[in-house]
Amino acid sequence: MGYRTSKGDEGGTLFQEEVLAAAPLAVVSVNVAQKGKGSSPKADCRTQDLEFYEFFAGGGMARAGLGNGWKCNFANDFDFKKSITYNENWGKGALLTRDVGSIKTTDLPGTPDFVWASFPCQDLSLAGMGAGLQGDRSGTFWPFWRLMQQLSAEGRGPKMVVLENVCGTLTSHGGKDFSAIAGALANAGYHYGAVVLDAAEFVPHSRPRLFVVAVRNGIPIPQSLVCNGPDPLRHTKALRDAFIGLTPGIKAQWVWWNVPMAEKRRTSFADLIEEDPSSVRWHSAAETKGLLQMMSPLNRHKVLAAQRSGRRMVGTIYKRTRANGFGEKVQRAEVRFDNIAGCLRTPAGGSSRQIILVVEGKDVRSRLISSRETARLMGLPESYKLPENYNEAYHLTGDGVAVPVVRHLAKTLFEPILSA
Repeated sequence: MGYRTSKGDEGGTLFQEEVLAAAPLAVVSVNVAQKGKGSSPKADCRTQDLEFYEFFAGGGMARAGLGNGWKCNFANDFDFKKSITYNENWGKGALLTRDVGSIKTTDLPGTPDFVWASFPCQDLSLAGMGAGLQGDRSGTFWPFWRLMQQLSAEGRGPKMVVLENVCGTLTSHGGKDFSAIAGALANAGYHYGAVVLDAAEFVPHSRPRLFVVAVRNGIPIPQSLVCNGPDPLRHTKALRDAFIGLTPGIKAQWVWWNVPMAEKRRTSFADLIEEDPSSVRWHSAAETKGLLQMMSPLNRHKVLAAQRSGRRMVGTIYKRTRANGFGEKVQRAEVRFDNIAGCLRTPAGGSSRQIILVVEGKDVRSRLISSRETARLMGLPESYKLPENYNEAYHLTGDGVAVPVVRHLAKTLFEPILSA
């Protein structure tokens, strides 16, 4: 059985033998569509007939990634402020602002080809309290999934379901939460698998996320979209470990999705920043000095190196609580100058707002990242309408999914399967 390897992956190729030994028939049961030896599905297949629902929709970033060729028949979010932005950008009609647990199948029109669900991540993230799928927020997966089961009972079950969340989903409660999700999909009659994609592949923004892609049994899957085993570029160690922890019956429905890498990104974070933003102001010299004084010796050295570089350097800062040499917890300002922004996070997720640091020789300036800059980091177009309130805009983008990541998955995986 052939599969790809990576010299840089931990343990060489041994991990693949271990995973495949755990489920040697992991992909055999998939209904694979073969168009001919060496053939591959067209990436530009027709999508104008593909209808979808978007749950936990936020500002509609998954919808933006799917593109105009897709038809959104229904969207849902419980946040009224986000719903205002959704309607401003996509028009009224599709979005129902209500708790997912109160939605009935009579609220859902037609039969969807595709359902997207970016259910809340707070209880699954490292910054959360560890409640996992039992938490009030991430636990909303269950009423969503009951709704999908009810649709299936009515003969309206979606052909494909995609779940998006933080990578902490894989390790939450020792892997039990991921096993519960996998079991729900498998028991409902779906072949499923997962991949990890980082937004940094497309935009200068470090944002790795887990995407679980489930295809209803009987839907043909083009052969080129399936790997014989895990690919270290898309299937991280945490994902492989989570797979090993599944029961044999649930493993039997597993698919190792083959998602190609994107073309090399050509933009850096410095390309996206605004010189004169309208949503935030540049800090005073005293404020910037205070920020520098919050840095550890290592981070101050990074700033000094940037000053000596002889060119304009743009970095990002997050304030974090760290232990000092005396065991006391102090707030530190940690900077990076790798031309990539740190992962956008909302205050609700337990993190501070991201700060920009611009260094040009002796001149050092700082300010909060602007609303428009956060939208650019998520791959949203300049025409996308953001909330006027800064905190609302930051919360909207920090809670979303990176648009070009969705487009890449749609082009290379969703559309070829649904058009096969």
